[in-house]
Order: sequence, then C-alpha cells, then structure tokens
Amino acid sequence: MSHYNSNGFGRFTDKLEETAIALILGAMTMITFINVVMRYGFNSGLIWGLEAVSVLFSWLVLFGMAYCIKITAHLGVDSIINLFAFKGRRRMALLATAISIIYAFLLLKGSYDYYANFANLPATTGQWFPTGLQDMKITNYRGWYEMDRLPMPEWLRFIEPVMNEGERYNKLPRFIPYIILPIGFALLLYRLVQAFIHLSNGNRDTLIVSHEAEDDVKEAGAKSAALGD
Repeated sequence: MSHYNSNGFGRFTDKLEETAIALILGAMTMITFINVVMRYGFNSGLIWGLEAVSVLFSWLVLFGMAYCIKITAHLGVDSIINLFAFKGRRRMALLATAISIIYAFLLLKGSYDYYANFANLPATTGQWFPTGLQDMKITNYRGWYEMDRLPMPEWLRFIEPVMNEGERYNKLPRFIPYIILPIGFALLLYRLVQAFIHLSNGNRDTLIVSHEAEDDVKEAGAKSAALGD
C-alpha cells in the first residue's frame, strides 16, 4: 500500500502535518511538565497552562484526523466488508470515501463560517453548498473576541490596527487558535480526495485499518510472552 506524494504540494502537506504534530506533542508535554513542577515544587503554576494544552490538543486532533487518513490509521468495522470479494470491498471503500468527501466538504463550509465570526471575514451563503459570501457590516466584525487566559504575545501587537481597530488586546484573540478549524477540515477533505484517487487506481485498497493490524498486535504479544518466558 502506497502513502507517498510525488508532487511538491503533496510533499509540503506531508511535512506540514508531520512537523505540526511533532511540535504540538512537544509543546503539550513541555507545558504540562513545567506546570507540574511549578505546582508541586513551588506551589505555583501557569495560569494559562490548561487552556494552552486544551487548544494544542484540539490542533493535534484536527491535524491527526487528516494524517490518519493518509497512513490508514483510522479504526473501522469491516466484518460485513470482508464478506465480499476484493472488487466488492473496493467498491464499498470507494462509496464510503465518496460519502466521507461530501461530509468533509460540509464540515469545511461550517468550520469556515464559524471561524469567520472571529476573524472579521464574511461567512458563506447557502445552507449546504456555498453560493457566495455574505455582506459584511462593521457591526459584524468580531475580531476583538479573546481567549480566557492565554496571554497576548507582544510580537503580535501589529495585528491590532487591522483586527481590533487599534484597540489593545488583553488576551490572545480567538481567531488565531481557531484558524485550525478551516485548515484542519481542508486537510481532511484533501486527504479523502487523495484516498479516493488512490483507491480508484489501485494504489490503496481500504480506508481503515484492516485485520492485518490485529495480526501484528497478536504477533507482538506472542513475542513479548516468549521473551518473558
């Protein structure tokens, strides 16, 4: 089964996902470790630590769901699928992927419309399919919405004239961490379209983890038991 991208954009998205996931995991670990040390060693703590870890975990999930499509790591029930011959399984995989593409497209539209509320952007019109952009009025601009505890980095003050009419942010504006919503679902849509193409040309035969993974787990367990003896 092939999980490679030969074009420049494919390699870019691969590096983006892998680097982002590694950095997010590292940041979550570091913040949590520092908070534990400060709490039990100095009776203090990062007041914004929990919110930061929660935001980073959300980023990890949204990056991870697209990346797991790429590496075929999503779990699924294939008891009924395995009753069919190979061609039947591939057709069902194509159908499931096509439905997932439609669902991801709807999620992308909804996530952008939600994000637009915080980023001074016009939401899309149309209930299901975007038919255009809404007219923006000055009263609809909500770039001033802030996080509860995350501090505003000084090096980001340059965005205040554009996003907050020159007013000073006391906390990090929400449009910065919330940008992962349209990005995450755009990546998910891209990976699903990519999976559909690979299923169609025979470079892939499933969208979910197969029973081969169960065999690998059993084999690893057997080896561990043998080493224990």
